[in-house]
Amino acid sequence: MRVILKQTVPKVGKEGQVVRVKNGFARNFLFPRGMAVVADKAQLRVLEARNKRLESQLADTKSAADESAGKLDGKSVRIEVKSGTGQRLFGAVTAQDIADVIKDQLGVEIDRKIVGILQPIKQLGHFHIEIDLHRQVDCKVTVHVVDPVAEEEARKAAEGVADTVPEQTDEAAAAEETDEDAEPAAEEAEAEEPAAEEPAETE
Repeated sequence: MRVILKQTVPKVGKEGQVVRVKNGFARNFLFPRGMAVVADKAQLRVLEARNKRLESQLADTKSAADESAGKLDGKSVRIEVKSGTGQRLFGAVTAQDIADVIKDQLGVEIDRKIVGILQPIKQLGHFHIEIDLHRQVDCKVTVHVVDPVAEEEARKAAEGVADTVPEQTDEAAAAEETDEDAEPAAEEAEAEEPAAEEPAETE
């Protein structure tokens, strides 16, 4: 099915693009969320007229989008959450949460609609999120979703493992060196031991 995207959809296309998708994906996901419309003749005429109106506006806003991309691309943000078993979150991280933390930590204000996630994030981890700043400008931000309590527990567990590994004391090291020195001495003594004398022959 051919559809016109009303907003950027990750791994599908950008706002205003005509793309081909599976019927089920369009009917069950895109249409109910208002993300796309069927690309029939009437909607294509509307799109063409809209693109003409937006042409000059898009040219004017591209420089600002490029500037924002320079501040965001390749950067990381951290979102602290609470989690349960299996690294599942109590709640979820939404596109609005990501937009808010980008503003707070990177100083760039963006609309939640340009944050490239289809569904809220519901587990801990590191996520590479595409930000659709302009029809011709994208950037990627890494979102670290972490549970500070779980991080602290993991740190303590790692320190506990390190503490169980015995460190070699100076006395033990000295004893080990003494044993190593004694071994060749014993070998030398064994080599120097005279063979038993044979009895003298009698005439």
